[in-house]
Amino acid sequence: MRGDDRQQAGMWSYVPLEQRVPPDHPLRPIRNLVDGVLAELSPEFSQLYARVGRPSIAPEKLLRALLLQVLYSVRSERLLMEQLDYNLLFRWFVGLDMDDPVWDATVFTKNRQRLLAGDIARAFFDRVLAQARERDVLSDEHFTVDGTLIEAWASLKSFQRKDAPPPPPDDPGNPTVNFHGERRSNATHASTTDPEAQLFRKGKGHEAKLYYQGHVLMENRHGLAVDGELTPATGFAERAAAWTMLARIRGTRRVTVGADKAYDTAEFVAGLRRLQVTPHVAQNTSNRSSALDERTTRHAGYRVSQQKRKRIEEIFGWLKTVGLLRKTRHRGTARVGWMFVFGLAVYNLVRIRNLMEQTAC
Repeated sequence: MRGDDRQQAGMWSYVPLEQRVPPDHPLRPIRNLVDGVLAELSPEFSQLYARVGRPSIAPEKLLRALLLQVLYSVRSERLLMEQLDYNLLFRWFVGLDMDDPVWDATVFTKNRQRLLAGDIARAFFDRVLAQARERDVLSDEHFTVDGTLIEAWASLKSFQRKDAPPPPPDDPGNPTVNFHGERRSNATHASTTDPEAQLFRKGKGHEAKLYYQGHVLMENRHGLAVDGELTPATGFAERAAAWTMLARIRGTRRVTVGADKAYDTAEFVAGLRRLQVTPHVAQNTSNRSSALDERTTRHAGYRVSQQKRKRIEEIFGWLKTVGLLRKTRHRGTARVGWMFVFGLAVYNLVRIRNLMEQTAC
């Protein structure tokens, strides 16, 4: 018997939002992890807000919404608010009831700036690492370091001379710019829309673009990111950021760090040894002698580090999948760095969830 196609809206819903989400949904263990992290961050949230005035968006809900934006590659805050309006799964994860109004996209963005100023991304990242340490999935002996380029949200047309006023544009929306015959460098030119972005070329045969450089330190046992930095894109930023991150994580015992051939310089290797870190850097013998010799490379641990080193590309691949390594929609080192570190925290959450499922099996 054919059913009727009657469409009469019901006035009430008797199914709780919690029951609409399947018990085995992948977001459920992530939500449990995130709730534990946010509970620990509650005192830090209280310091960012005044005791009087109109209540703002709850920072816990704001961070859960940002986490969804990263996980589902939502390209803008406006589209994220649209999804929150009708997507019941998103409402459940953020903590909104069925009838709660959705925030305006501009208000949401303004509230996020308070978290940016309070360096909440770094605190969130550290608490996620603490969750991994409690579950015994975080090692503290063998690490890998690498860097990647993040394209800035600025056009090459905005890269103009610092000491001369720009000519009036023929088209304010899309001006015609002729760089033919002009030598451009970071010393004499800067972007008018993102002055902190640097003109950089990945290698011979590649075009120069405005970039930032993201750096990740990974532990080798389970492939979790244990630290992250964002710097201007220069030829020495990778090695300097590696020293900074290793100085923060080094404990009482000696640790090892693997890296690719770009790190095989006498200065970098000597700096690691001053930090009591054993360099397991890939040897670069193409144009010169390597900074490492058989005193290091003959050990079996060195060969294991070279095998584990490739796993850090999984982190960069995941960040590229969710859009954080494509052209970012933020400007300035602080804003781009905030989203980069927050993205690493989300990656760790997904990785911890996968490890928990493997353990359960």
